[in-house]
Amino acid sequence: MFSSIFLTKNQKLVNKWTKEHEQMILLANKLLAEHAKNNHKKAKKLLQKFTNITVDHVTDENIEFFKLLRDEDNVSIRSKKSTEEFVSTFKETQRSLIQFLSKYNKAHKALDKEFLDTLTQIIDILHERIKYEEENLYELLYHGKKIDAAWAQNKKGFY
Repeated sequence: MFSSIFLTKNQKLVNKWTKEHEQMILLANKLLAEHAKNNHKKAKKLLQKFTNITVDHVTDENIEFFKLLRDEDNVSIRSKKSTEEFVSTFKETQRSLIQFLSKYNKAHKALDKEFLDTLTQIIDILHERIKYEEENLYELLYHGKKIDAAWAQNKKGFY
């Protein structure tokens, strides 16, 4: 209970974002299940929930990553490089995701075969991106300069 009081801002963000990843994947899987049952009304509601959490998550990450990249004193070199790489490589995926969600959240838009095919691709991509984020970027953000110092000890000459 009290351990969360002593977490850094980055550690709290990593914990929050990890929980949101779990919610996003859970909602996406529920959405697929309801679509498979032809329960399009419930699938539309789940799509709206998925959209809300995903857009909020991506927006929050974008804002915090922007702040992080400007914080020269409190961000490690590796964290900064990893964040820059993630932001630049995720832009197109993010744009496609938002377009997809905008298209299918319209009340009149049917959840057709194109929806299912695209959603399946998006879920696969999200799994990959989440795995990368959590294993690389979040690890650096959570441990910050401690992990850089330990890594530099083992990999002299990296910098």
